[in-house]
Amino acid sequence: MDVGAFASPVRHESETVTSPPEDAPIPISEDDRDTAVQRLQDAYAAGHISHEDMDGRLDLALTARTHSELVPALASLPAESTTTTSTIAAAGGRIHRRGPWRVPRFLKVESAVGRVRLDLSRAVIEHPVVDIELQLGTGRAKIKVPRDAIVEIEGLRTGWKDSRYKPRRRSPGTGGPTIRISGAMGFGRLTIRHARR
Repeated sequence: MDVGAFASPVRHESETVTSPPEDAPIPISEDDRDTAVQRLQDAYAAGHISHEDMDGRLDLALTARTHSELVPALASLPAESTTTTSTIAAAGGRIHRRGPWRVPRFLKVESAVGRVRLDLSRAVIEHPVVDIELQLGTGRAKIKVPRDAIVEIEGLRTGWKDSRYKPRRRSPGTGGPTIRISGAMGFGRLTIRHARR
């Protein structure tokens, strides 16, 4: 008797492997999403995109489910930086940072002519100590810090007017960040205020 005639074809079915289509969308992980959000906030802190542009891109990044959907949110951004240092520079005009932007460990602000406003009250501050170096020519500078922050301005040199800052009494156990401001200001005044809440 020919045993081969009774062989079951089932063994051939077990060898069949179903693979997804080559053009199937690749889902993103939460790490991918977090990295994209950080790149957007870093680009905003460095002045590469506006506040309105960042809001629109953040919405895309937070709702994207695949890498192809994430591409528009990161389009035309500078390459990822391996450092936590950012520089905001402007020859003239106004420098303004507000909203939920990510504050780096070291931040340098350079402006020859123009006003500077940094609002850290709603910013993402991941470091217990943040160093902000100001290199300003003319124009005023205003910095708004979190309510429980400690501000040190001993390293700042002013050439015309003294800085306006009234230290707040820190409540025990608040644990806010320390903001150290250094650098030099020519003809202008620095005003520092704490957020009310």
